[in-house]
Amino acid sequence: MFKKTKLNRIAIAVAMSVGMSSAAMAQVTSSGMSGQIVGPNGNPAAGTEVKVTHVPTGSVKTVLVNSAGTFNLRGLRVGGPYIIELDSDTFADQTISDIYLELGDTYSLNRALESEVNIERISVTASQISSAAFGQIGPSASFDLSTLENAPAINRDLTDIIRIDPRVYVDEGGNGGIQCAGKSPRFNSLTVDGVRMNDLFGLNSNGYPTERMPFSYDAIESVAVEIAPFDVIYGGFSACNISAVSKTGTNEVHGSFFADYGSDELRGDSLEGEGVSLGNYSERRYGFTVGAPLIKDKLFIFASYEKLEGANLFDRGASDSDAVVKVAATQDELDQIVSIANSLYNYDPGSIPSSLENEDEKLLIKLDWNISEKHRASFTYNYNDGNNFTESDGDSDEFEFSNHLYERGAELESFVGSFYSDWSDKFSTEIRLSRTELDNRQNSVGGDGTPGGNDFGEIRIQTENGVDVYIGSDDSRQANDLDWTANSIMLRGNYYADNGHTFTFGYEQDKLDIFNLFVQHTETEIRFYNQYDNDGVLISSGIDQFEAGLADAIYYNYAIDGELDHAAADWSYATHSLYAQDEFYLTDDLTIVAGLRYDWITSSDKPAENSDFVADYGFSNSANLDGVGLFQPRVGFNYTLSATTELRGGLGLFSGGNPNVWMSNNYSNTNTTQVGARGRDHGYTDGSRSLFDDDIVWVNTEEGVTAGPGYSIPSELDADVDAGEGSNFELNYLDPGFDMPSEWKLSAGLTHETAAEYIFNADLLVTFTQNQAMTFAGQLEEDGVNDEGYVNYSDSKMDTFVLTNSDETSVSYSLTGTVEKSWESGVRLFAGYTYNHAEDTQPMTSSVAFSNYQYRAFTNPNEDVSSLSDWNIAHRFTADLSYTVELFDGLNTRFNLYAVAQSGSPYSLTRDDGNSIFGFAPYIDSNSVLPIGGERNGEEAPWWSKVDIAVRQDVPAFAEGHTASVSFVIDNFTNMLNDDWGILEETNSTVTVGTPSPAFIDGDASLWEARIGFDYKF
Repeated sequence: MFKKTKLNRIAIAVAMSVGMSSAAMAQVTSSGMSGQIVGPNGNPAAGTEVKVTHVPTGSVKTVLVNSAGTFNLRGLRVGGPYIIELDSDTFADQTISDIYLELGDTYSLNRALESEVNIERISVTASQISSAAFGQIGPSASFDLSTLENAPAINRDLTDIIRIDPRVYVDEGGNGGIQCAGKSPRFNSLTVDGVRMNDLFGLNSNGYPTERMPFSYDAIESVAVEIAPFDVIYGGFSACNISAVSKTGTNEVHGSFFADYGSDELRGDSLEGEGVSLGNYSERRYGFTVGAPLIKDKLFIFASYEKLEGANLFDRGASDSDAVVKVAATQDELDQIVSIANSLYNYDPGSIPSSLENEDEKLLIKLDWNISEKHRASFTYNYNDGNNFTESDGDSDEFEFSNHLYERGAELESFVGSFYSDWSDKFSTEIRLSRTELDNRQNSVGGDGTPGGNDFGEIRIQTENGVDVYIGSDDSRQANDLDWTANSIMLRGNYYADNGHTFTFGYEQDKLDIFNLFVQHTETEIRFYNQYDNDGVLISSGIDQFEAGLADAIYYNYAIDGELDHAAADWSYATHSLYAQDEFYLTDDLTIVAGLRYDWITSSDKPAENSDFVADYGFSNSANLDGVGLFQPRVGFNYTLSATTELRGGLGLFSGGNPNVWMSNNYSNTNTTQVGARGRDHGYTDGSRSLFDDDIVWVNTEEGVTAGPGYSIPSELDADVDAGEGSNFELNYLDPGFDMPSEWKLSAGLTHETAAEYIFNADLLVTFTQNQAMTFAGQLEEDGVNDEGYVNYSDSKMDTFVLTNSDETSVSYSLTGTVEKSWESGVRLFAGYTYNHAEDTQPMTSSVAFSNYQYRAFTNPNEDVSSLSDWNIAHRFTADLSYTVELFDGLNTRFNLYAVAQSGSPYSLTRDDGNSIFGFAPYIDSNSVLPIGGERNGEEAPWWSKVDIAVRQDVPAFAEGHTASVSFVIDNFTNMLNDDWGILEETNSTVTVGTPSPAFIDGDASLWEARIGFDYKF
């Protein structure tokens, strides 16, 4: 019984400890509490009343200890403080105060009651409890409100917080994608108040459905990251699950206001001794929160609003400019292109971009209702609308003028209602209904923002040094529109048996409706390349060809029936989940969690059948995901080895997070709804015709402009499309035998607390990824090997890309160690290190099948080989240090520091003649093919290290009980100290063998940036 447990050995006057915390809940919104209550001799204190009061709202829950001496409560609010009262008719009553609950954790309270003749009542506080670091099952991290408020979170984003864990890498040099243990951000899950807020379509690299975090930073009470939870209620991810819960109103009116400011004057202007130009910009953010009782102890409201008025910065320029990133094109060449575009094409490409204004607006409103002691309900509304301006073609050998940039934006609304009920001391339930609506936009800067609207087509001009310069509207944004709606239901129950077993069971359904219009080249794309003689001598540059109108390629696509919307992928599917689990103490020191989850997909929408495909392949391209399912067994344990040491671990199968954009390609690219025509058949690309020849008839001319290239379509190409003829894109289809990708996670860990209260954690995670999604060229058949050892191909079928499963099992592993300590002086330290080795068979970095297929390194384009993941960061050290002191009487000064040192991203060394190697294959990018014996991602970019700091000084407030502070946050403080420090050097994922300097500086991540702010709480 409880008296004999190792945890009980450290009891002095009161036998009290923090024991097992069950795995955090999937789509988590609440916390729980459980434990053992025994008498002085270790016998169950059956009938003892456990009364739990949430002080801020006055809500109360009570439960009786059962005959096994255990109790269990679920659906408790995150945070606190809580007061726990133990009322016994036999033993002395006890009260525990200042209890705070973490998101998703089940707080374990194990108490030995004293005889009433010795003492009437015992009162203790949470500070007398052993460390709450104990009780995990799988590798995870949780961050409380204090961390959220004080960390140097210059972006006001959860990524500023969760990066503290060394297993979680945030791509600060890109779009902020979250890479957990070396896995793609597409396989994460993010939930807020139970609603999935991750990118359900899979279009964004940051993992959000919107351009930034889709909810207000100040609305969040707590956040947790689970790498390998073994509770069956987890689903919808295979990398990591990130859960956040919003704040709530209380019986006291409370709120806050913040504002901060940043500008080019608060940012570095030199790197490695060279001045850099960023352009003029300023950014302002401001917002407020308010919580209040509508009916005391019963009904509460909380609201949060946040607004950003910011700017996107662009750091690319000519080779002879002072830009951070210089491309191998001179300013004279760029000026020449602008002059030709204006004088001959009647089009202004815009300027060399430096900064463009953007905005972001967030609103969250939450209602909490204490219906009774047994029932509680909540409703949350969340809104976000924001945009960014971004490059489409930003490789080291590419350059874009401002009108080729495009706006990325999204408007999101979500609604969620939750209902928590304790029907008896043994049975509780949770019901959740939610709906999320997203309207995504991707509009060229030079266009009018409507699919197929008044845009100038894309033109690509090659300079003498091989730089592709782009003007006009990006080809992928000429007809691009995405909308989706997600509806979810969750029904979950918990039954607490008298023998100490806790049974969890439930059903969930997530239904996604998608409308995705993606038709490239609706305004044409025209290419002008350098011309060489047989000896490889340049005879005419792409700029000369552009001036003469001698195109090397011209592309035009449109809907076959003339209605662009009819070329959209309009489809839906539903994911269903059933699960059951038992959590119990196998011995007094060993807790077991074991269960089974089953996920399956239903869908009645099928891709349109292509009769030519059926004739060539012998089966239909109309396969969908209907009926695909997966059983996911899981088991985890926590074992108390001694009073200061515990072991944990588990094994489980996980699936989810696969981006739907890959599946959507199979609905869009059936070659039955859109067709593409190419200029090769009409003399445009053999030097016999110029785009300025009088015999060319231009049609479909945009309003208010002169007919001609860019604004119009050559009549021959338009006729081909109207007739449904042309050289179309490769048809995309789903392998009819497609299985649900999954990942086995095997975990072992240890927590140890020293006599000096240092807490050490160590975790080993090994994963086995199977049935990975990947893209093959479906028509290719191997036809021998050439003299160099590369596979030759033959092809007798129509060109296709198939979304299928890998036959390889990729094995990945990570080893993490952390230490944390708090001192009475006000210093707190967390430090950690992770070694990571993650593998996959294809990185699948794109949303388009063609790009997934070719933009990777390989020896054989249809190979199925496990290699180091594009997302792997081998070594990562992190530290989070805080110090609070009263430099002024009654006013706190808080210093916070975040530091990171990590190895670089992997990249591959490839050949520069990929197009000429294979006997027959779809177009292969010349920088994709490995030398024979080469290894994908066998190289590594340079290490990166930096320090961020935040200083917050309390200042006198306007009223008693209020607090005010001013803040100064510096991102990359190391670079502020010395412009040679804190520099992030990156590489492209593939680099040609022999490239002398493959690494380039990421200016945005390397330059220091500061923000000044003000915060007021009442």
